[in-house]
Amino acid sequence: MYPVRLPHTFALTALVCLALAAVVTAAPTMAAEADPEGGSSRHTGRLTGTVLVGPELSSKKMRFRIYQDSRPGSPLRQGSSQTHPVKDVVVYLESAPATPEALARRPEHLAMSQEGETFTPHVLPVVKGSTVEFPNSDPIFHNVFSLSRAQSFDLGRFPRGSSRSVRFDDPGVVKVFCHIHSDMAAVVLVLDNPFFAVPDEQGRFEIEGIPPGDYKVIAWHDRIKPHERKVRIRRGETFNVNFTIPLEDISDGDDAPKQEHHEHK
Repeated sequence: MYPVRLPHTFALTALVCLALAAVVTAAPTMAAEADPEGGSSRHTGRLTGTVLVGPELSSKKMRFRIYQDSRPGSPLRQGSSQTHPVKDVVVYLESAPATPEALARRPEHLAMSQEGETFTPHVLPVVKGSTVEFPNSDPIFHNVFSLSRAQSFDLGRFPRGSSRSVRFDDPGVVKVFCHIHSDMAAVVLVLDNPFFAVPDEQGRFEIEGIPPGDYKVIAWHDRIKPHERKVRIRRGETFNVNFTIPLEDISDGDDAPKQEHHEHK
Protein backbone atom coordinates (compact mmCIF):
# COMPACT_ATOMS: atom_id res chain seq x y z
CA MET A 1 0.00 0.00 0.00
CA TYR A 2 2.74 2.52 0.91
CA PRO A 3 4.95 1.79 -2.15
CA VAL A 4 2.01 2.85 -4.34
CA ARG A 5 1.40 6.22 -2.63
CA LEU A 6 4.98 7.42 -2.11
CA PRO A 7 5.66 8.28 -5.76
CA HIS A 8 2.47 10.41 -5.92
CA THR A 9 3.50 12.26 -2.75
CA PHE A 10 6.94 13.01 -4.16
CA ALA A 11 5.44 14.23 -7.41
CA LEU A 12 3.08 16.60 -5.59
CA THR A 13 5.92 17.96 -3.46
CA ALA A 14 8.02 18.56 -6.55
CA LEU A 15 5.21 20.51 -8.22
CA VAL A 16 4.77 22.72 -5.14
CA CYS A 17 8.52 23.45 -5.03
CA LEU A 18 8.54 24.41 -8.71
CA ALA A 19 5.58 26.76 -8.22
CA LEU A 20 7.23 28.46 -5.26
CA ALA A 21 10.45 28.89 -7.21
CA ALA A 22 8.54 30.55 -10.05
CA VAL A 23 6.90 33.03 -7.66
CA VAL A 24 10.21 33.90 -5.99
CA THR A 25 11.85 34.40 -9.38
CA ALA A 26 9.06 36.64 -10.66
CA ALA A 27 8.84 38.79 -7.50
CA PRO A 28 11.97 40.90 -8.17
CA THR A 29 10.80 41.54 -11.73
CA MET A 30 7.41 42.81 -10.58
CA ALA A 31 9.03 44.92 -7.87
CA ALA A 32 11.42 46.45 -10.40
CA GLU A 33 8.50 47.55 -12.60
CA ALA A 34 6.56 49.12 -9.74
CA ASP A 35 7.17 52.66 -8.62
CA PRO A 36 8.12 52.80 -4.90
CA GLU A 37 5.45 55.48 -4.45
CA GLY A 38 2.70 53.17 -5.65
CA GLY A 39 2.58 54.00 -9.35
CA SER A 40 4.65 53.18 -12.40
CA SER A 41 6.67 55.57 -14.52
CA ARG A 42 5.78 53.41 -17.53
CA HIS A 43 2.08 54.14 -16.99
CA THR A 44 2.29 57.90 -16.41
CA GLY A 45 3.81 60.88 -18.18
CA ARG A 46 5.84 63.93 -17.25
CA LEU A 47 5.58 67.64 -18.01
CA THR A 48 8.67 69.84 -18.10
CA GLY A 49 9.46 73.31 -19.36
CA THR A 50 10.60 76.81 -18.56
CA VAL A 51 8.99 80.09 -17.60
CA LEU A 52 10.53 83.37 -18.75
CA VAL A 53 9.32 86.41 -16.84
CA GLY A 54 9.39 89.73 -18.67
CA PRO A 55 10.88 92.94 -17.24
CA GLU A 56 7.42 94.25 -16.33
CA LEU A 57 7.13 91.56 -13.67
CA SER A 58 10.80 91.68 -12.67
CA SER A 59 10.68 95.26 -11.45
CA LYS A 60 10.65 95.66 -7.68
CA LYS A 61 7.76 97.43 -6.03
CA MET A 62 8.58 100.22 -3.56
CA ARG A 63 7.50 99.44 -0.01
CA PHE A 64 6.58 102.00 2.65
CA ARG A 65 6.96 101.05 6.28
CA ILE A 66 3.96 102.23 8.26
CA TYR A 67 4.56 100.40 11.54
CA GLN A 68 7.63 101.50 13.48
CA ASP A 69 9.30 98.96 15.77
CA SER A 70 8.95 100.10 19.39
CA ARG A 71 12.57 99.20 20.09
CA PRO A 72 14.98 101.78 18.60
CA GLY A 73 17.99 100.42 16.79
CA SER A 74 16.40 97.10 15.80
CA PRO A 75 14.92 97.63 12.34
CA LEU A 76 13.11 94.77 10.64
CA ARG A 77 14.69 92.97 7.71
CA GLN A 78 12.70 94.01 4.67
CA GLY A 79 11.78 90.82 2.87
CA SER A 80 10.75 90.73 -0.77
CA SER A 81 9.39 88.04 -3.05
CA GLN A 82 10.65 90.08 -6.00
CA THR A 83 14.22 88.78 -5.63
CA HIS A 84 13.28 85.94 -7.95
CA PRO A 85 9.99 86.98 -9.60
CA VAL A 86 9.62 83.63 -11.39
CA LYS A 87 9.07 82.06 -7.95
CA ASP A 88 5.69 83.83 -7.88
CA VAL A 89 4.56 81.77 -10.90
CA VAL A 90 2.58 78.55 -10.50
CA VAL A 91 2.32 76.05 -13.36
CA TYR A 92 -0.56 73.62 -12.93
CA LEU A 93 -2.76 71.19 -14.83
CA GLU A 94 -6.46 71.90 -15.09
CA SER A 95 -9.00 69.09 -14.55
CA ALA A 96 -6.39 66.43 -13.79
CA PRO A 97 -7.44 63.59 -11.47
CA ALA A 98 -6.15 63.81 -7.91
CA THR A 99 -4.64 60.33 -7.81
CA PRO A 100 -3.69 58.80 -4.43
CA GLU A 101 -0.06 58.45 -5.58
CA ALA A 102 0.19 62.17 -6.40
CA LEU A 103 -1.58 63.22 -3.21
CA ALA A 104 0.91 61.16 -1.19
CA ARG A 105 3.74 63.33 -2.54
CA ARG A 106 2.31 66.54 -1.09
CA PRO A 107 4.50 68.32 1.49
CA GLU A 108 3.51 67.52 5.06
CA HIS A 109 4.01 71.07 6.35
CA LEU A 110 2.69 74.16 4.57
CA ALA A 111 3.47 77.61 5.92
CA MET A 112 3.30 81.27 4.94
CA SER A 113 5.43 83.13 7.46
CA GLN A 114 5.59 86.81 8.33
CA GLU A 115 9.17 88.05 8.18
CA GLY A 116 10.34 91.63 7.74
CA GLU A 117 6.73 92.79 7.38
CA THR A 118 6.43 90.50 4.36
CA PHE A 119 4.59 87.25 3.71
CA THR A 120 6.97 84.45 2.71
CA PRO A 121 6.38 82.99 0.21
CA HIS A 122 4.38 85.61 -1.61
CA VAL A 123 2.48 82.88 -3.50
CA LEU A 124 1.73 79.50 -1.93
CA PRO A 125 0.02 76.82 -4.08
CA VAL A 126 -1.86 74.12 -2.15
CA VAL A 127 -4.32 71.33 -2.85
CA LYS A 128 -7.84 71.82 -1.54
CA GLY A 129 -8.20 70.29 1.91
CA SER A 130 -4.73 71.45 2.97
CA THR A 131 -3.99 73.31 6.21
CA VAL A 132 -1.56 76.25 6.12
CA GLU A 133 0.30 77.66 9.11
CA PHE A 134 0.89 81.42 9.45
CA PRO A 135 3.82 81.80 11.89
CA ASN A 136 4.90 85.26 13.01
CA SER A 137 8.70 85.70 13.02
CA ASP A 138 8.64 89.49 13.47
CA PRO A 139 9.15 91.26 16.83
CA ILE A 140 5.75 92.94 16.38
CA PHE A 141 2.12 91.88 16.13
CA HIS A 142 0.45 90.82 12.88
CA ASN A 143 -3.20 90.21 12.06
CA VAL A 144 -3.59 87.94 9.04
CA PHE A 145 -6.94 87.95 7.25
CA SER A 146 -8.70 87.40 3.93
CA LEU A 147 -12.03 88.48 2.49
CA SER A 148 -11.76 86.23 -0.56
CA ARG A 149 -14.79 84.31 -1.76
CA ALA A 150 -12.91 81.00 -1.80
CA GLN A 151 -11.90 81.39 1.86
CA SER A 152 -12.48 84.23 4.30
CA PHE A 153 -10.85 84.33 7.73
CA ASP A 154 -9.42 86.64 10.38
CA LEU A 155 -6.70 85.22 12.63
CA GLY A 156 -6.61 88.16 15.05
CA ARG A 157 -3.49 89.79 16.47
CA PHE A 158 -0.71 87.42 17.47
CA PRO A 159 2.90 88.11 18.54
CA ARG A 160 6.32 86.84 17.52
CA GLY A 161 6.79 83.11 18.01
CA SER A 162 3.06 82.42 17.64
CA SER A 163 1.28 80.77 14.74
CA ARG A 164 -2.30 80.41 13.52
CA SER A 165 -3.60 77.99 10.90
CA VAL A 166 -6.33 77.87 8.24
CA ARG A 167 -7.75 74.90 6.32
CA PHE A 168 -8.52 75.62 2.65
CA ASP A 169 -11.35 73.41 1.37
CA ASP A 170 -12.47 75.24 -1.79
CA PRO A 171 -10.37 75.90 -4.91
CA GLY A 172 -9.70 79.49 -5.86
CA VAL A 173 -7.45 82.50 -5.35
CA VAL A 174 -7.25 83.55 -1.70
CA LYS A 175 -5.68 86.99 -1.24
CA VAL A 176 -4.07 87.39 2.18
CA PHE A 177 -3.45 90.68 3.99
CA CYS A 178 -2.50 92.07 7.38
CA HIS A 179 -4.87 94.43 9.24
CA ILE A 180 -1.93 96.22 10.87
CA HIS A 181 0.36 96.58 7.81
CA SER A 182 -1.56 97.67 4.74
CA ASP A 183 1.31 96.98 2.31
CA MET A 184 1.57 93.30 3.27
CA ALA A 185 -0.11 91.04 0.71
CA ALA A 186 0.18 87.46 -0.49
CA VAL A 187 -1.81 84.75 -2.25
CA VAL A 188 -2.77 81.20 -1.37
CA LEU A 189 -3.66 79.49 -4.65
CA VAL A 190 -5.96 76.56 -3.83
CA LEU A 191 -6.00 73.93 -6.60
CA ASP A 192 -8.18 70.92 -7.37
CA ASN A 193 -5.29 68.51 -7.87
CA PRO A 194 -1.62 68.11 -6.87
CA PHE A 195 -0.19 68.36 -10.39
CA PHE A 196 1.49 71.76 -10.08
CA ALA A 197 4.98 73.20 -9.72
CA VAL A 198 6.76 76.44 -8.85
CA PRO A 199 9.68 77.12 -11.21
CA ASP A 200 13.20 77.29 -9.81
CA GLU A 201 15.30 80.44 -10.06
CA GLN A 202 16.26 79.55 -13.64
CA GLY A 203 12.58 79.23 -14.56
CA ARG A 204 12.62 75.44 -14.94
CA PHE A 205 9.73 73.29 -13.71
CA GLU A 206 8.79 69.61 -13.73
CA ILE A 207 5.56 67.75 -12.93
CA GLU A 208 5.75 63.94 -12.73
CA GLY A 209 3.34 61.01 -12.43
CA ILE A 210 0.62 62.52 -14.65
CA PRO A 211 -2.09 60.10 -15.86
CA PRO A 212 -2.24 59.97 -19.68
CA GLY A 213 -4.74 62.34 -21.27
CA ASP A 214 -5.36 65.76 -22.78
CA TYR A 215 -5.06 68.70 -20.40
CA LYS A 216 -4.75 72.46 -20.18
CA VAL A 217 -1.58 73.61 -18.47
CA ILE A 218 -1.81 77.04 -16.86
CA ALA A 219 1.01 79.45 -16.04
CA TRP A 220 -0.45 81.65 -13.30
CA HIS A 221 0.84 84.88 -11.77
CA ASP A 222 -1.19 87.23 -9.58
CA ARG A 223 -0.39 90.26 -11.80
CA ILE A 224 -1.27 88.81 -15.20
CA LYS A 225 -3.98 86.99 -17.08
CA PRO A 226 -3.35 83.22 -16.82
CA HIS A 227 -1.55 81.77 -19.84
CA GLU A 228 -2.85 78.47 -21.19
CA ARG A 229 -1.38 75.70 -23.31
CA LYS A 230 -2.90 72.42 -24.46
CA VAL A 231 -0.84 69.32 -23.75
CA ARG A 232 -1.24 65.62 -24.43
CA ILE A 233 0.39 63.41 -21.83
CA ARG A 234 1.37 59.93 -23.00
CA ARG A 235 2.61 56.93 -21.05
CA GLY A 236 6.34 56.95 -20.45
CA GLU A 237 6.86 60.23 -22.32
CA THR A 238 7.86 63.80 -21.46
CA PHE A 239 5.95 66.77 -22.84
CA ASN A 240 7.90 70.04 -22.89
CA VAL A 241 6.23 73.44 -22.90
CA ASN A 242 7.70 76.93 -22.44
CA PHE A 243 6.01 80.13 -21.29
CA THR A 244 6.93 83.80 -21.69
CA ILE A 245 4.73 85.98 -19.51
CA PRO A 246 4.76 89.77 -19.67
CA LEU A 247 2.61 91.98 -17.46
CA GLU A 248 0.14 93.15 -20.06
CA ASP A 249 -2.67 90.88 -21.26
CA ILE A 250 -2.20 89.56 -24.78
CA SER A 251 -4.71 88.38 -27.34
CA ASP A 252 -5.45 84.72 -27.97
CA GLY A 253 -3.81 84.96 -31.36
CA ASP A 254 -0.51 86.00 -29.82
CA ASP A 255 -0.73 83.28 -27.18
CA ALA A 256 -0.24 80.31 -29.48
CA PRO A 257 1.82 77.34 -28.24
CA LYS A 258 5.54 77.69 -28.86
CA GLN A 259 8.50 75.33 -28.68
CA GLU A 260 6.45 72.28 -27.73
CA HIS A 261 7.70 68.78 -28.42
CA HIS A 262 7.63 65.25 -27.10
CA GLU A 263 10.59 63.37 -25.72
CA HIS A 264 10.83 59.68 -24.99
CA LYS A 265 12.40 58.92 -21.65
